[in-house]
Amino acid sequence: MAVTEVTYLVVGGGIAGVTCVETLAILHPEETLAIITASSLVKNVSNVSFFAKTIVKFDVNETEASSLMRIHPNLKIVFDSLKHVDTHNQIAYTYAGDEIIYKVMCICTGGVPKLIRDSDKSKRILGIRDTESVKEFQEKLKTGRRMVVVGNGGIASEIVHATSGIQKVWVIRDDYISATFIDPGAAEFFQNTFKNRESQPNQKTVIRRHVFTEEDQVVSLNKDLKSAALGPDWYKKLEGIKDDKGVQELEIVYKVEISSVEEKSDKEFPLEVVLSNGRSIECDFVISATGVEPAVNFSWDKEPVKGPEGGLAVNEFQETSIKNVFAAGDVAHASWELAAHWFQLRLWTQARQMGGMAAKAMHGRVVNEEVLQDFCFELFTHCTTLFGYQVILLGKYNAQGLGNDYEILLRMTPNHEYIKLVLQNGKMQGAILIGETDLEEMCENLILDQLDLTPLVDDILNPDIDIDDYFD
Repeated sequence: MAVTEVTYLVVGGGIAGVTCVETLAILHPEETLAIITASSLVKNVSNVSFFAKTIVKFDVNETEASSLMRIHPNLKIVFDSLKHVDTHNQIAYTYAGDEIIYKVMCICTGGVPKLIRDSDKSKRILGIRDTESVKEFQEKLKTGRRMVVVGNGGIASEIVHATSGIQKVWVIRDDYISATFIDPGAAEFFQNTFKNRESQPNQKTVIRRHVFTEEDQVVSLNKDLKSAALGPDWYKKLEGIKDDKGVQELEIVYKVEISSVEEKSDKEFPLEVVLSNGRSIECDFVISATGVEPAVNFSWDKEPVKGPEGGLAVNEFQETSIKNVFAAGDVAHASWELAAHWFQLRLWTQARQMGGMAAKAMHGRVVNEEVLQDFCFELFTHCTTLFGYQVILLGKYNAQGLGNDYEILLRMTPNHEYIKLVLQNGKMQGAILIGETDLEEMCENLILDQLDLTPLVDDILNPDIDIDDYFD
């Protein structure tokens, strides 16, 4: 048991926590700082590139937690999990019995997978969240003949795209694929990817950068809390595991959910999955990729205010209802009055933004300086890759909250690009840009500036017109 006194305490080694540490290292390097991490590997952001003022693309890498000491010489790393927070005396307790006295603390414990029902009954139901669960998936993929993938977000989409040599049944409750990020039109555009993959089975996803492959070493004493969330390139580990000449069948089952999963020793496949429409599917294993819920798996002397999904409610400075306790990333719930074109989705992009904002606010609290909310919270942006294409989402890209009072401008070139612009009263509210469109900066400016585009509606997506000339 050890007692440590620090100015800043960060809990969690994911993107939010590490970004918070890195920002504090810049803002206040002479002060003491501690990070509690459940893993010897933490997630850090590198190769940050700006497409525009708020559109950022970056790589997420796994690195040794000790490497953080190079950027912050006063950093203390505690390899453990948070057990209890005494907010009155400002002391954090770990499972090993260590006590850390803090002035300000930021909780970045992330999220845990929302597993489908019956997941506690079978080891053949996997939740993909951290490096350890991916390693288990790899082993099952080597010998599996048929798998059922449940979920319709980024992880489910990447699994379907990256795996080969196995029959795949993709079960979604929506009426089109990847509904978390895209619209039905973009889903139709991506369907061609599956067809191309069937005709070119040896084609691989090209990532033009180094991908870290270290296996995670979980040192947590709290077995409910594993390592930090996966980075964007995690699915590369799934490619090439099985002979690509094997079975490539993909079946998508729409508008259904899982009713039950039972182990069957008397059938060809060990699992029987029953869907809400009554259909039964036999398979070797099930991948549950139905999103995450905030990981608030520690106790308090005083319960903070929480959001409807259980996340810690935070204001525009990422502070919880308890003074000097901040939160960022998947564990936080944005409860401030949101900007017109920003909303919360539990993404790597927002974890980085929240972690940086929390660090600025924590520093401001310690040195007694006023802090303004970062400009990145003015516009929702997310840059990712789906089915091998670059995807940039801006503002209310799926007309979130606009009801039926909007119009859509659309341009699609098969196997090349998909562009959707959302307009209301002649002003751009959001955009989906798939492929190398080079329109992201223009769209960002038009959403932020709210210019009336009514005179330009017929020309704005005309490929023969350089629309940027209008706004120079």
